[in-house]
Amino acid sequence: MQLKDQAAIVTGGASGLGAAAARRLAAQGAKVAVCDLNGKLAESVAAEIKGLAVVCDVADAASAEAAIVTASKAHGPARVLINCAGIGVAKRVIGREGPMPLADFDKVIKVNLIGSFNMLRLATAEMSKLEPLATGERGVVISTASIAAYDGQIGQSAYSASKGGIVAMTLPIARELAQFGIRVLTIAPGLFLTPLLSNLPQEAQDSLAASIPFPRRLGQADEFASLALHMIDNPYLNGEVVRLDAGLRMAPR
Repeated sequence: MQLKDQAAIVTGGASGLGAAAARRLAAQGAKVAVCDLNGKLAESVAAEIKGLAVVCDVADAASAEAAIVTASKAHGPARVLINCAGIGVAKRVIGREGPMPLADFDKVIKVNLIGSFNMLRLATAEMSKLEPLATGERGVVISTASIAAYDGQIGQSAYSASKGGIVAMTLPIARELAQFGIRVLTIAPGLFLTPLLSNLPQEAQDSLAASIPFPRRLGQADEFASLALHMIDNPYLNGEVVRLDAGLRMAPR
């Protein structure tokens, strides 16, 4: 899909992987809506790329619906949705203070998994009404999972479950939406230098980087964005989950 003048929505677009994706889309001429809970950061990225900032809670039906309407009024219905909004809270099932509060597990599932599905269902409903492009496609959705969907560590029960759900729903949704010419894909990043990891001490960052086969460093957000753009450009990619982890297969700790 050629991105020039096409409308795109990026959730979690105010920082990290989402901000990198928003910048790449805008550089290709797309009209980008930067959706995020952090309105101030979203406005900063949107101003930089001449896009639109939209405050959005992806886990809330009404907030997501309003965001889709706002973006559509400004740019037209989106042909591209990149789901990057997510949280990563590490907590053991049985900690020093007893069992994990159910609300903590519930929150991660709601933001990461239900939030991704929420935006997908709303955006693709609009995509399905668009005229097909020359390739026959009407739109592309790219969600963000994690290698934790496959190689989750202690303390990642909620996070791994949420990302595993994104992996599991990719193929059935791709099969369902094929009738509309809408492709559905997922990227499963490894250890990336996002705000979550950049706040760790340098020693901790170096230790994580040393566990990566090659290149032996943390991933860069723009490398995620580069893969997302390739997925959009390549019409034969559909229903696939791509690990972007430099060959990392994490051993139990």
